Amino acid sequence: MARVRPMLSGVPETLLWTLYNRAHEAGQRYPVLDDPVAPRLVEALDYPFEERFGRPNAYYSQLQGLRSRCFDLAVQEYLVEWPRATVVALGDGLETGFWRVDNGTLDWLSVELPEVAELRRTLLPASERMRVLARSATDPAWLDEIEDPRGRGVVVTAQGLLMYLRPAEVRAILVACAERLPGGVLVMDSMARRPARHTMTGRWKVGGMTIPPMRWAMDPDERHKLLATHPGITEVRALRLPRGRGATGELIRLQAMLPGLRALTPAMTRLRFGEAPPR
Repeated sequence: MARVRPMLSGVPETLLWTLYNRAHEAGQRYPVLDDPVAPRLVEALDYPFEERFGRPNAYYSQLQGLRSRCFDLAVQEYLVEWPRATVVALGDGLETGFWRVDNGTLDWLSVELPEVAELRRTLLPASERMRVLARSATDPAWLDEIEDPRGRGVVVTAQGLLMYLRPAEVRAILVACAERLPGGVLVMDSMARRPARHTMTGRWKVGGMTIPPMRWAMDPDERHKLLATHPGITEVRALRLPRGRGATGELIRLQAMLPGLRALTPAMTRLRFGEAPPR
């Protein structure tokens, strides 16, 4: 089978970096994330991963694995309550969460830009319970694709996405979810203000790739402010990364605990939506 050449740049290209990290972590003796599909995806792509991003980094690879695992655990927790829920993955790139959390009854909807949606359709196995919608996450029309959100339940994930949007776009997504997904949850990560400002200079690089500007940021201690976004947001809960492996895993754990350092990595948050009171 011919290898596929991804024609991506800017924010969409970052999905190749996260895939590269997950694939490296999956190859470890005791990986923090069970993701056997990721190495196969790297092999299927005609892309100079090492030339573009440098040699795999043990810290970033494990951190990426733990971040994905944190999302998986949050989705699985919701599926205990709503086993037939729809999982809506906004901007999930070449993530393979469907195969990691599938309980045999969930429905999965990936919402991706057209060029990334085509990659998913080409490279990932098909399933009658998994759909790919070629549309920007900022287009609220993806909400129309959710079948019976009240009866089945909905969990929305936004991994490595919101920080690249404008503040008004982030707010619009949260408001739309709060108004249309009562009983659902949204699992998201966010970047703190200081590192986000650093991306605006164009000097933050990973190998030969410049990290795109992160236009929306939120310090971990500001999570509570999300409650004021809409009265339908009834709970904001911080999520902790799972425990890692070895000295690198311990470093990641300590970094997430110390106030002076935890702002350097993405913060994980879960929002729950209830019935909004009348205005």
